[in-house]
Amino acid sequence: MFPGQGAQRPRMGRPWADRPAWAAVERASEVSGEDVAALLLDADEETLRRTDNAQLATFVLEWVILGELREEIPSVVTPVACAGHSLGEYTALTAAGVIGFDDAVRLVAARGRAMRSACRTAPGTMSAVLGLDLAPLEEAAAEIRAEGGRVWVANLNSPLQAVISGDLDGVARCAEAAERLGALRVQPLTVDGAFHTPLMLSALPAFGRVVDSVEFGPARVPVVANVDARPYWNLAPWPELLKHQVVSPVRWSDSVRTLVRELDCDLLVEVGPGRALGGMAKSIAPEVPRLSVSEPAKLALLPA
Repeated sequence: MFPGQGAQRPRMGRPWADRPAWAAVERASEVSGEDVAALLLDADEETLRRTDNAQLATFVLEWVILGELREEIPSVVTPVACAGHSLGEYTALTAAGVIGFDDAVRLVAARGRAMRSACRTAPGTMSAVLGLDLAPLEEAAAEIRAEGGRVWVANLNSPLQAVISGDLDGVARCAEAAERLGALRVQPLTVDGAFHTPLMLSALPAFGRVVDSVEFGPARVPVVANVDARPYWNLAPWPELLKHQVVSPVRWSDSVRTLVRELDCDLLVEVGPGRALGGMAKSIAPEVPRLSVSEPAKLALLPA
């Protein structure tokens, strides 16, 4: 499992900078035209808040960590399945052999640029809603939209955690409604846009052109898609799935259930900065062991 934007933090690459897989950072800089090493080693919180910087840095670090995992434990090359949360879907596709690393860097860089532009075109924000069932939250958002507001449930993360996304007024109104309905907490997120909603539509033309230029191949292992939580392998409609993902909810809770119940995954390994996906998985499938690999010391904890 690969996390998405929001997992990044300043200097998150430093523990990995002397590892052999760090060579991918130099290659990513060449392909993207950005100083990826600076983003991973020196960038401050404000720099990494920019969606284009956050996406590129997080994707490349996940690839570095996966490279080290593969050196330590060869079986990691062919896991049972892969899945990634939002941006993390690109790491999952690269890990499964659907796209090459260079193409993945181009896609992630283009996605970040296009989404940043969309944030300027249609400013927005996001808030996490904790301790409230999805159905009443969806109803509250739908009611606000019926009154002309712009807010959607954008991340369906776990049974009692979701993220609302939209313009400032819509998210504020939905947050108030969620609290009235009994949410334990509503936490604003430090993002600059209404990701995974129709407010990102203006990102699709530029991003779509890059998607259409990339060659997608068959997956070595199933990859569970964000937009419908279904597993795809062989030749799948990934170009359309990735475009759709930009403006559609991330169905992460259902994706984890697919990994566990349909694909029989018996260990969920989070590869990348932070431990958010492991925490979500605990509430979705508590019977399945979890491990988060964000630092080199965690490599030794994985079974051979």
